[in-house]
Amino acid sequence: MLAIVAAVIFGLALIFDLTDLSLGEVFDGGTLLTAGLLCVALHLAGVGAGARGRSFNWRRTRSR
Repeated sequence: MLAIVAAVIFGLALIFDLTDLSLGEVFDGGTLLTAGLLCVALHLAGVGAGARGRSFNWRRTRSR
């Protein structure tokens, strides 16, 4: 899920960069790029996939 969010954020950052658009002082291409990298790092660290993986392992061990 975080990888999809990161892809959307990277897409917005690219559009902002190509059009030289910025939403005030806070949200520009660099800020969105940093947010996208944070989402990718969290995805690679395994954040957001824990609950689904544990329930699958529980069902598999119970069926033996």
